[in-house]
Amino acid sequence: MLIPLTLLVAFGGAVLFSAAGGSMQPYAASHLIRFAVFLVAASVIAIFPRDLVKFLTYPAYVGVLLLLLAVEVMGAIGGGSQRWLNLGPVVLQPSELMKPVIVLVLARFYDTLPAGMIGSWRALIPAALLVGMPMGLVLMQPDLGTALAIGFGGAVVMLIAGLPMRWFMIGGALGAVAAPLAFFFGLKEYQQRRVFTFLDPESDPLGAGYHITQSKIAIGSGGISGKGFNEGSQSHLQYLPEPHTDFVFATMAEEWGLIGGVFVLVAFALILRWGIGVARTSQDRFSQLLGFGMVATIFFYVAVNLMMVMGLAPVVGIPLPFMSHGGSSMMTNMICIGVLMMINRWNREAPRRFLG
Repeated sequence: MLIPLTLLVAFGGAVLFSAAGGSMQPYAASHLIRFAVFLVAASVIAIFPRDLVKFLTYPAYVGVLLLLLAVEVMGAIGGGSQRWLNLGPVVLQPSELMKPVIVLVLARFYDTLPAGMIGSWRALIPAALLVGMPMGLVLMQPDLGTALAIGFGGAVVMLIAGLPMRWFMIGGALGAVAAPLAFFFGLKEYQQRRVFTFLDPESDPLGAGYHITQSKIAIGSGGISGKGFNEGSQSHLQYLPEPHTDFVFATMAEEWGLIGGVFVLVAFALILRWGIGVARTSQDRFSQLLGFGMVATIFFYVAVNLMMVMGLAPVVGIPLPFMSHGGSSMMTNMICIGVLMMINRWNREAPRRFLG
């Protein structure tokens, strides 16, 4: 896993170098430094014992939930959203921490729930509350993308835990009925514009549809082998908005073409395949649910970002893991990697504990 991960981060550093016009500052250098720091943090997470993780689960959930409440009271405002806590030298986005924490708390909840109750309301209502409270607080910021990520991670854990499929079908049907009401009465005006732009980006190519139109141009103009390293006109001439964060894949595709795109997809496939393998070989319920949930969190980032930059999903501000510039995204995804490394260590040690 570390080989494709390191190659992906290094490739991301090269793309960010180009996005800055051929300079390590301000994107590439900080990107590589953050990876090194969070790789150390992931290695520390990997040595945590199972009993300690279980003990800390509910305190961690309550702590992050309180941080989300603090954001509503005293959070810093940026870009029209109130998502950050200014803690002196550190600016923290608690909603990012909730993505792995929601997986952790649901894994712990279903680990302690008797198997005979998995089809009863006791398996659904408490879990729905655990997911619903942080989602509601994040939607108030407003941050639809992160709220969906929290909900997706929670839903995957609930599915793997064995909740009846009919509940998911009922939930999907209710969601389809509620979607129009949520669109007209729940979304902000700019969020509604993003949906309209997704459906018809050519209707306003110089306004609301500008981002996705320029992204498609950048990806398409790369062809098979791309225009060449540091030769991307869309990003260098500032036609492509956010070439170092949300649209870093478009920046890459213009310069490296289809070959670069396939490399990125293969690297992510290897990382996710390793994570699925770790989860599947887990020998206890808690580890298995935790592993699949962490893989789902990384997958959500990758799938939504790639769909977004290619016009297959509305723009929701989800960065591409390990390639986009940004500390919050790197932190969340490296926490997921660290937890999977931890579960992998538990799996290796299990036979020795059994034989002993």
